[in-house]
Amino acid sequence: MPIPVTVPRLGWNMEEGTFVEWVAADGAAVKPGDVLFRLEGDKAVEEVESLDAGTLRLSATGPQPGDRVKVGDVIAELVAEAVEVAGTSPQVVPPHPACFAATLSPEGRGCEADSPLPTTAAPVASSEAGGLSPSPLGGEGRGEARGVRGRATSDDDQGHAPPAVTPRARRLAARIGIDPSQLRGSGRDGRVRECDISGPAPGGVEPLSPVRRATAARMVESLRAAAPVTLTSAVDATNLVNLRAQFKAAGAAVPTVTDLLLKLAAVAIGKHPTLAARWTDAGLAPADRLDIGFAVDTPAGLLVPVVRDVPALGLAALAARTRELTDRARRGALAAADLRGGCFTVTNLGAFGVDAFTPIINPPEAAVLGVGRIARRPAMDGDRVVGREVVTLSLTFDHRVVDGAPAARFLQALAGCVENPAPWLTG
Repeated sequence: MPIPVTVPRLGWNMEEGTFVEWVAADGAAVKPGDVLFRLEGDKAVEEVESLDAGTLRLSATGPQPGDRVKVGDVIAELVAEAVEVAGTSPQVVPPHPACFAATLSPEGRGCEADSPLPTTAAPVASSEAGGLSPSPLGGEGRGEARGVRGRATSDDDQGHAPPAVTPRARRLAARIGIDPSQLRGSGRDGRVRECDISGPAPGGVEPLSPVRRATAARMVESLRAAAPVTLTSAVDATNLVNLRAQFKAAGAAVPTVTDLLLKLAAVAIGKHPTLAARWTDAGLAPADRLDIGFAVDTPAGLLVPVVRDVPALGLAALAARTRELTDRARRGALAAADLRGGCFTVTNLGAFGVDAFTPIINPPEAAVLGVGRIARRPAMDGDRVVGREVVTLSLTFDHRVVDGAPAARFLQALAGCVENPAPWLTG
C-alpha cells in the first residue's frame, strides 16, 4: 500500500529544513535502511533513511534542491504491489501507523516526525479520471494547510499548468517586499520557488540563513530559560604559553589554546561536576560523560561541535579530533549528532584581540567558558615588576544550577590548572 515519505524532525526545535537532494531515484526499489534524501536541519545536513520497503515514487511538484520544507511534509511515497478489486473505485489507503522516515546517526535514530494524512484525490477528480487512480502526489490541490504537497483536482486532470508562484515563495516575497511576478523561477515551467527570492531584498534586507535562525532561537531560549551570571578572572598563562612552545620545538603537532583549555576545563569539572549538570523539572541531572563543545566560526555561522569523553583523550588525540571537527564544520559536513550532547562549552575569541566578554550558555548546558587573548602584561614579583602572559577567563553559569561560590571555586580551580598545566597536559 502507498506509504507517505515525510520530512523528519532532526532536532527538538526544528520546524522546517532545507531539502538538499534526492539520493534514491524515482522508481528505485527501496528497502529499510536505504538513504532516500539529504536534508539540512538547523545546523547540519543529515541523510534520511527509509523505515519501509517499496518502490519510490517522486512527485512532479515535490521539493527541489534548496527548497524549504516543513516537518511532516509529504514529499514522496513508497508503493508496494497494487491491490485492486474489479468493478470498484480506487480506495484511499490510510497512512502507515508509524513514522516513515528518520535519520540515522552515531547515536541511533533521530526523532521521528508525526506524519500528516497522505494526500487523497478530490471526489470530482476521481469521477473524471475514468476509474483510474489519480496520483496522490501529482496534484496542486489544497493539501498545503497540513504540509501535504498536492491533491489531485479536476483542474489537474484538465492539464492546467501549476501556479506561477509557490505559496511559500509568495509569503517570503510579501515579507521582504519583492514582486515575484517579475522573477524568472527555477521550477518547472518557470515556477518561482522560495529559493528564487532568497537573495538580498531591496533596501538592504538580507533573509536569515537557517544557521542564523537556529542560533538566534537558541540564544533567546538560553536567556529566557536560564538565570545567567558571569564571573571573570585574569590568569597567569605564562607556563601554558611556554609549554605550548615546547610542543612546537619538539616537532609534534601543536595543540591550540582551545585544545589546552578543553583538557584543563575537563580537569576542573572533575573537581566541580555540578558545572556539567543540567536543570530538569525532576532535579539536577549529572553528566554521564564529559563531552565538551567548542565554538567554531564558519561561513554559515557559529557552530559548536562536541568532543566526546575529553578526559579519555590524550592531548595529541584531542588536537586531532578538534582539527577534524573544525574542518568539517567549515565545509558544512557536520552531522547533527556532532552538535548534540555536550555538557559544557569553551568559546575562544582571543584570536580577535578580545580580552573579556560575556559568553551565552548553550542550552541545555549549565555553563560556558569564554577565553580572551593571551597578552603580555606587567605583574609584580615581590618588589619587582616583571612581564607575564595573562589571559582573562569569563565563566557564564546558570544560577539555578550553580550558586556563585561553587562557580567561583570552579574558576579558581581552572585558573590553578592554567597556571601550572604540565601535570594535566603531559605524560
